[in-house]
Amino acid sequence: MNRAACPALSEVSPAAGCRHAGAGHILPVLCSLVLVLCAVPAHAADGAAKAGQKENENAAAAEPERLLLWPDGAPGAKGEAEHDRPSLTVWLPEEKLRNGCAVVVCPGGGYGHLAVGHEGRDIAAWFNSLGVTAFVLRYRIAPHYRHPAPLTDVQRALRMVRSGAEKWQIDPHRTGVIGFSAGGHLASTAATHFDDGDQQAKDPVDRESCRPDFAILCYPVITMTADYGHRGSRRNLLGDMPDGKLAESLSSEKQITAKTPPTFLFHTNEDRVVPAENSVQF
Repeated sequence: MNRAACPALSEVSPAAGCRHAGAGHILPVLCSLVLVLCAVPAHAADGAAKAGQKENENAAAAEPERLLLWPDGAPGAKGEAEHDRPSLTVWLPEEKLRNGCAVVVCPGGGYGHLAVGHEGRDIAAWFNSLGVTAFVLRYRIAPHYRHPAPLTDVQRALRMVRSGAEKWQIDPHRTGVIGFSAGGHLASTAATHFDDGDQQAKDPVDRESCRPDFAILCYPVITMTADYGHRGSRRNLLGDMPDGKLAESLSSEKQITAKTPPTFLFHTNEDRVVPAENSVQF
């Protein structure tokens, strides 16, 4: 596959800085996508970027609920510090706007930090303006954690969202994931590594499926094996000398099947941090 076959990659204007410029630069790209994936009425999207900007300005005043993924301690936790306790922050839209669609937001940061501002809160506020309930995920990262902790966290997040569908007034069959940069890699692994849940589990959350109904990958890291991958993300996730089979299994471009959910990707050729070839190959 080449970029000629993927105009979305070849025609986007230079925007390598968009990963740091905030939600305003990418919201127009996502707006029509959300209309399709979440079946949002067209009138709800009118002025969505402006509404999202207004939401962003008021974000500091909001007090969204934050939930631990495992109140009694995450599997494999090394302690009880903040970085040992993965969580979801729940961003609810106004009740009159709610359309039942939900999305788990995975901020980027090279698996070494989390950009929860412009790739978390800003995105959640914008989704709220469209009536979509957003859940910002704080997943475990290096130097304290490597694989499988981040994947375990996003899978748990998807299960938790579905488990609370009635509480949050969402449709468990319209629940997706969005990720940015390394968070895009995490979202892509959620879209390629999933199960239907364990119906015999004592914890009702674990009975839910962790397969996202859709995925949105924003300038994502995809490969863990090819030269065009992001070395920092690979090192933080897998260590300095990762097992070859493990790196292969976490190279999402090699894990796509008929069960992989519908996925939208966007990238720019001028991205000097994560080459656009990642998106092309996926």
